[in-house]
Amino acid sequence: MANGGIIGPVKVVCTSSTKVTTFTSSGTFQKKNCTSTIPEIMVVAGGGSGGADSGGGGGAGGYRVATCVTMPNASLAVTVGGGGAGSATNPGNNGSNSVIACVMTSAGGGGGGHNGVGTEVNGLAGGSGGGASNNGEGGASGGAGNTPPVSPSQGNPGGDSPDAQPRAGGGGGGASADGADSAPGCGGNGGNGTSNDITGSAVTYAGGGGGGAVAPATGGSAGSGGGGAGETSPPTGSGIGGAGSANTGGGGGGTRANPRAGGAGGSGIVVIKQTTPKCASGVWSINDHFDQVKNSEWITRANATINYLVVAGGGGGGYSSGGGGGAGGYRASGFGPSPLRGTALSLGSGSYTVTVGGGGSGGANEPTYGACGSDSIFSTITSTGGGVGGNTGGSGAKNGKTGGSGGGGGGGAVSGGAGGAGNTPETDPDQGSAGGTHFGGPTSFGGGGGGGATAVGGNASCNKGGNGGAGAPNNILGPATTYAGGGGGGANNPSSGGDAGAGGGGAGGNGSGAAAGTDNTGGGGGSGGYCGSHGAGQAGGPGIVIVKVPVAYTVAASPTPARALSTHPDGEQLVKFTASGTLTIS
Repeated sequence: MANGGIIGPVKVVCTSSTKVTTFTSSGTFQKKNCTSTIPEIMVVAGGGSGGADSGGGGGAGGYRVATCVTMPNASLAVTVGGGGAGSATNPGNNGSNSVIACVMTSAGGGGGGHNGVGTEVNGLAGGSGGGASNNGEGGASGGAGNTPPVSPSQGNPGGDSPDAQPRAGGGGGGASADGADSAPGCGGNGGNGTSNDITGSAVTYAGGGGGGAVAPATGGSAGSGGGGAGETSPPTGSGIGGAGSANTGGGGGGTRANPRAGGAGGSGIVVIKQTTPKCASGVWSINDHFDQVKNSEWITRANATINYLVVAGGGGGGYSSGGGGGAGGYRASGFGPSPLRGTALSLGSGSYTVTVGGGGSGGANEPTYGACGSDSIFSTITSTGGGVGGNTGGSGAKNGKTGGSGGGGGGGAVSGGAGGAGNTPETDPDQGSAGGTHFGGPTSFGGGGGGGATAVGGNASCNKGGNGGAGAPNNILGPATTYAGGGGGGANNPSSGGDAGAGGGGAGGNGSGAAAGTDNTGGGGGSGGYCGSHGAGQAGGPGIVIVKVPVAYTVAASPTPARALSTHPDGEQLVKFTASGTLTIS
């Protein structure tokens, strides 16, 4: 073709790119386009200046952050607040507010108190409050922080100054700590600021200024995060309080005596992080496409990083005073106990089969075991069904079966069966634990508890069946839920059945009281026990599969009754399968 050919119809292929925009002076901001999102912002106001003559340290500018911010696709004014100017004859000046129009405002830091008359001696309120001065006529108070009030708090109060000699001022408040009170001969230290890595490097912002001190005395130290140090007497430097650092919102330091000016507050800063899909759309010539591919510049869709929770079905409990069912295998990434977290999956666009394992049936008579739980599967992650508990009856030992977690051992009045091994087949991290051992009478006997995700099943004793092993808490859905607890072992009355393992395990019985594993936890079933008649083992609980997908991707799942779609508190998409189905990522 004369134009080299075209590629069509129109296709849109997207990845995401992140850009951080830092304002050290006022300007305007507009999202790149309507598809851009704002995962994080930081707004720090200007710090207050220090007071004069045993002056209080200036308070830090208000420090505010937010995540998952809703922002209109329009040009927004961004104001970066200046630091308060130092004064030799008046209290320190408050810093100016920093603002993202229609989105967030942080208040300027309060000025430090001045050795004057009346209320001039008190620190001023602000994002963080200024420290108090000392005029020898009674104690003075630091200025209030978080003024006006917001939640979470944007700052802390300044330090007080008691009526004591040698005179000294309180420290200015910081983003993470109050300004320190002064002591005789010692200016109060400025409150520390808060570290933030929104720019890619960790920087501490919004530290308070130190209080000044009259001879012979020592000025307060600067709060971390750009605060200025209070002036020491006799002076060792320029004769003024230390200035707050530019673009940190740090408060200025107080001075020792007139006519020395308090240190100026540091200017504020505004930082906005935005994520934008990077797209190649429209009609491209074949020549252009060839050149882009050859130069590795043609956009390719990056794989999605997928966190998951995959729990298999729990094993059934053993017949009579048998073993509790083992919990279904537990495998997870990103959430839950750290030692059990595997590596997140990296998946491209496509459809993925999801298998949710059912719970195994309980033992119904002496010669016939119940059933192990069924496997749950997502992509390359397979969690193995829990092992069934061993039966009780006759004189021979009847071991629990292996599985994600092992079933508890059963047996007769004399012989005790061993619990089944957990983490079978082996995974790294482990997917479960072993079951407990049966206890043989002769006067009473009981079955071992089924293993759980985080603990082995308990061994039976002369008066109780073994407890089910504990499961694992996991907050992939937001609130923490515990999964994969083992079933309790049964017992011969008057002994009591073993307790259910936390995480959906069923309790063991002593002829009654046995319970099934809880649905969609993978909990093992409880063993039935004996009291004049033999109790049947209870079924294990079905498993569950939960998948967490970044917002840059579209998800669909079927069939409808088997899955539920929701949003994690961090904004990513959640798909919960309580029965087998299909997940599609695009």
